Amino acid sequence: MRCDKPSEVRKFRRAFALYEVLLGITIFAIGVIALGRAVENCLNASTINAEEGVVRQILSNRMAEVQATKAVPEDSKEFKVDTNYGGIKVVQKATAAELTEPDNTLLNGIYLVTLTAQWQQGGVPQSKQVKFYVYRPG
Repeated sequence: MRCDKPSEVRKFRRAFALYEVLLGITIFAIGVIALGRAVENCLNASTINAEEGVVRQILSNRMAEVQATKAVPEDSKEFKVDTNYGGIKVVQKATAAELTEPDNTLLNGIYLVTLTAQWQQGGVPQSKQVKFYVYRPG
């Protein structure tokens, strides 16, 4: 565009400055939106991590209780634990391990205990499981 008059040159420069400002504001807005989403993702990940930490602690505590008890673990047991993240259902199952020595001698008194925690996370069912052996002489 060719501008011969000084007033036309000033108008052209003002219009160009306006486009620069609009472009800068647009880039800034896109950056702020992206930063907001990144912060939201970090908060969600932190909440999920804290919730799973609570579940791990519940399973660990229950495992310690079973190991410390001198009685044979119950075949099946179910209980609910209320937390800040909602209810967590813990299912305990125990079966005789039926382990054998290399010479096929059956090892008695060893039980395989399975603890399963089930909960909802954002409306999606979740579960964690831990298996361990306990020895209870007969």
